[in-house]
Amino acid sequence: MAKDYTALDIGRVINVTVNLQPVAAARRSFGTLLILGDSDVIDQGERLRAYTSLDGVAGDFGLGAPEYYAAALYYGQTPKPLNLMVGRWVSDTTHGLLKGGVLSPSEKTLSLWTAVTDGGFTVNVGGSAKSVTGLDFSMQTNLDGVASVISAALGTASAGVSVVWDGDRFTVATDASGTTASVGYASAPSAGTDISAMMKLTEGLAPEPVQGADAETPAEAVARAAEMSGEWYGLMFAAETEITDDENIEVSGFIEGTSQSRIFGITSSSSLMLEATVDTDIASALKKLGYKRSFVQFSTRNPYAVASMFGRAFSVNFNANRSAITLKFKQEPGVVYEQITESRAQALAAKNANVFAYYNTDQAILQEGTMANGAFFDEVHGTDWLQNALQIELWNALYQSKTKIPQTNAGMNILATVCKKVCEEGQNNGLIADSGTWNADGFGELERGDVIPGFYIYFQDVNLQPQSEREQRKATAIQIAIKLAGAIHFVDVIVDVNR
Repeated sequence: MAKDYTALDIGRVINVTVNLQPVAAARRSFGTLLILGDSDVIDQGERLRAYTSLDGVAGDFGLGAPEYYAAALYYGQTPKPLNLMVGRWVSDTTHGLLKGGVLSPSEKTLSLWTAVTDGGFTVNVGGSAKSVTGLDFSMQTNLDGVASVISAALGTASAGVSVVWDGDRFTVATDASGTTASVGYASAPSAGTDISAMMKLTEGLAPEPVQGADAETPAEAVARAAEMSGEWYGLMFAAETEITDDENIEVSGFIEGTSQSRIFGITSSSSLMLEATVDTDIASALKKLGYKRSFVQFSTRNPYAVASMFGRAFSVNFNANRSAITLKFKQEPGVVYEQITESRAQALAAKNANVFAYYNTDQAILQEGTMANGAFFDEVHGTDWLQNALQIELWNALYQSKTKIPQTNAGMNILATVCKKVCEEGQNNGLIADSGTWNADGFGELERGDVIPGFYIYFQDVNLQPQSEREQRKATAIQIAIKLAGAIHFVDVIVDVNR
């Protein structure tokens, strides 16, 4: 007997709705270094490239580029950091570029190319269409030779461009440089076999053409990198072009003032840093400016020494137990230590400059781990993490709430609980102390001299909130007192001997 499928839906009686919570916003990474260099491996259009190993950097830049040397120090640390970005500083004018799509192994087959004896294509250079025809590849033994034939023909056509093969793709570059230099997509020629698609230089097969660029200052390069990505936290330069102290100061000013927290590392070999009576060196200049986001390391042995510091600092996992570190006493694998006198070490410390120094224990340590204004690196790094963690978790509390967080004391308690959880994370990783004496002005029930259990959270009674703020649906201000765990850097021992 056939079954009758005419039936009432059970939903008329029992209605079940599943509400899936929105995915929470992710916290920012505080373990990504950006190395800015001036090698042409990364063009001005791409600007930034991400890596998770030294192998990737070596594959792109080779073993002789400044960017590689800095990355080798970064990844040479123990434990190893994970995330790295390498970016392009346009230190000189650049050419207009058209990079072809990557050819597959079958598309690289030489017989496909040697079969072409009357090839041609049209390319737009500086706003003018240039065509080449009669391209004969029958005698070529590799795709480098194919590129040479095309370049020679373009030269005859006075196109003002050259073509190279890099093993994966063809690239067309203008002879001219600067902002007026440009090369557009390729298209079919007026006669002959069309090779524009074979080269993958046509629209839809090739990436967007890259306009030529004028030279930019280091600070301008940093600003462009900041516009393109908020992923990186640390910054250093590793370039063939030397950066002056004034340029470093300009970069420091940008890093200090930008809304997203970042840290700038500088390596300097200037012997003036060793002189206590000199105040014109880079460390002294940044100290005078009171910059807390610039880290200066003196090194005569390695121009990229600060990369090793970043490698150790950025291996910290703030989600792990007792993971917070101090930079003092840390090693810098790949960096030769400095042998300096006590007076010169004192001069560096007085200028808040750091050094990988040799001690008479036959060991070397990084000291003192301070920023230009004297704040310790780990405290700046840690409090940046804390600020972001609070911001993101409070955002998620509002974003993921199925209904709403009411503008009441009960609602404020929900937000305070979120803050408490983040502060407990800070205690777990070692940034925040388990307890300590509050030695600053108090608020709420907290007074100077009170002992707090690492942190204290306070918000004013919602009933005391001004009506104008309530009507804007603002929460009352949440105030948090944090006692940092700090770190021991010096020890005094007194031994009394009695017979």
